[in-house]
Amino acid sequence: MQIDIPELSLVTLIGASEGEKSVFFKANFNASEVLTFDYFKDLIEDESEQITQEDILNALYDVAGKRLRDAKLTVIDADNTQEKERKRVVTLAKKHHCFPVAIVFNDLLSIEEKAHKISSLEKEGFRYVYVFTGEEEARQAEVLRTKLYNNKRDIHGPFDIIGDVHGCYDELCELLEKLGYVVDRDKYSAYSPEGRIAAFTGDLVDRGPKSAAVLRLVMSMIKEGTAYCTLGNHDGKLQRKLKGANVKIAHGLEITLEELSHEPEAFVEEVKQFLDKLISHYVFDDGKLVVAHAGLKEKLHGRGSKNIRNLAMFGETTGKVDKLGLPIRLNWAKGYHGKAFVVYGHTPRESVKIMNNTANIDTGCVFGGKLTALRYPEKEIVDVKVKAVYYEPSRPLLK
Repeated sequence: MQIDIPELSLVTLIGASEGEKSVFFKANFNASEVLTFDYFKDLIEDESEQITQEDILNALYDVAGKRLRDAKLTVIDADNTQEKERKRVVTLAKKHHCFPVAIVFNDLLSIEEKAHKISSLEKEGFRYVYVFTGEEEARQAEVLRTKLYNNKRDIHGPFDIIGDVHGCYDELCELLEKLGYVVDRDKYSAYSPEGRIAAFTGDLVDRGPKSAAVLRLVMSMIKEGTAYCTLGNHDGKLQRKLKGANVKIAHGLEITLEELSHEPEAFVEEVKQFLDKLISHYVFDDGKLVVAHAGLKEKLHGRGSKNIRNLAMFGETTGKVDKLGLPIRLNWAKGYHGKAFVVYGHTPRESVKIMNNTANIDTGCVFGGKLTALRYPEKEIVDVKVKAVYYEPSRPLLK
């Protein structure tokens, strides 16, 4: 039996005998990755006789939390047969934006009971559930650690990171040509003869005149392995709409939907599938480069959760709105001192804003500004002037 678990996850074992666990641990985990109740019990009892089971569990979970904070896979071997203890595992995993995994040892379960067990644990919040219904299954199990979708540390570029396009297809083609790409505008294809990789910060659609063409080009480049793209908030809203959600048709979405209404159903379905696969952020070049639509704090780099997805799409806000009804954003870059160079967009400015090893490259193309690319590792800025004001901004672009 093959078990796939994310490279950063919190694993709990449920119902295993000591013999089963010992064999399973030695075959699949390093000793330092496994935190056992018995170990912490012996450790604390050596220091004090006045301890409770809760004291032991608190010590165990404290160490587990520190390991997850440092992005280390962790296995908890404690009595997690009770739902309240399993909830503690799920809560800790969510706190550190990693995936909770349950591995169950119970050779008495029938096929139907096994399916029910998996369903119950998934409802409790476990993202991955595996059940062994025999000692032989556990003995033959092989744990494979899968890379998170955002982990592209082995991809070193060089990169051309492109800011918010918002349907400005002609400007995008012009920018790619200026960057040295061979572009076929009619066939929606582009590649770099020098082997450079395009990385889009998201917001491919809305407001501009040719969102469908932008989607075709970027989808083609990604399919050919010459580009990556993160999920922008406009892309996410279109995704939800195409999946049937009740979203407010505003801020340029109406323009994109009108375009798509004239497209073949097969293409619209392809767009829906494409948007559904876009992720919050990418970590490139051995962790030295991060691309996210609205930026991302260092402690969240390389992790995956719904909260991170939202932060990467929308950025941090105060929870209040300004006199125009727009969210008041926090300047997360002002306090950023991370090692990774973070390139993002989302908040349109008159020119590229570089601050504390971050760069905002959304220069308001659709609002009459420029479409901008940042070359990495060169950190060279390349841009093209927009051909028209396609959409009037709600407020002046930031300086």
